[in-house]
Amino acid sequence: MDIEIRNPWHPDDAKHYTTDRMRNDFLIQDLFIPDKVKLVYSHVDRIIVGGVCPSEKVLTLEAGHELGVDYFLERRELGVINIGGPGTVILDGEEYDLSYKDGLYAGMGIKEVSFKSDDPANPAKFYLNSAPAHHTYPTLKITMEMANKRPLGSVEGCNKRVINQYIHPEVCQSCQLVMGMTSLEVGSNWNTMPCHTHERRMEVYLYFELGEDDVVFHMMGEPQETRHLVMRNEEAVISPSWSIHSGVGTKNYTFIWGMVGENQTFDDMDDVDMKDIR
Repeated sequence: MDIEIRNPWHPDDAKHYTTDRMRNDFLIQDLFIPDKVKLVYSHVDRIIVGGVCPSEKVLTLEAGHELGVDYFLERRELGVINIGGPGTVILDGEEYDLSYKDGLYAGMGIKEVSFKSDDPANPAKFYLNSAPAHHTYPTLKITMEMANKRPLGSVEGCNKRVINQYIHPEVCQSCQLVMGMTSLEVGSNWNTMPCHTHERRMEVYLYFELGEDDVVFHMMGEPQETRHLVMRNEEAVISPSWSIHSGVGTKNYTFIWGMVGENQTFDDMDDVDMKDIR
């Protein structure tokens, strides 16, 4: 199992990046390859983003040289959300069945983490976020019904959506990882606009429920130096603390957000006035 390393970026440098450089550094593609584990280790708050798609095999998370530990969760915590067919996460021999959009929090200290699918023809797609941890919290399976729900936006603003908080103090204890899912209603295609940054934590978005010909224009960069990435179904993007992270799609869509950093206060944001965006 290989771990791809992504180094951090200074905003003064990133404003000069070409489209190819932006895509190579911030965009994460091909997350769900059958019978493969793909992991990207970002030095921005040391988050690990990954995809596990077991088909014929049972797949296991391994520590690797990059982590310098004996097992993956020796000094880390893990969030998992399944966006594929039904499957199972196995934590030290205990099985947790995850259907579509079910989530799971696994705390520091679990030695064996494995994944399998119920049906090889309809494999699970386990999306992973992992952060360094300092304390062990209990494992918890989190369904969509258990998520803390925050409706936002309006039809008039083309951004009517529901934020579903999964790994969040209202639902689940964790060290620093916060994770959830935002669903846009039909007819809405904007997310996180008006935009914001949050200096105290970074964020990763995974966009999904997009058709083959649909795209999301993901807005990023400093508020006065914005750039965009064209993103397609089941692709993720790394957003440093200094960057906005908004998007507009050719249709409504769903995205999973994961945050790592200094605090877990969801509303701790540095809002940007629309008149100040460039």
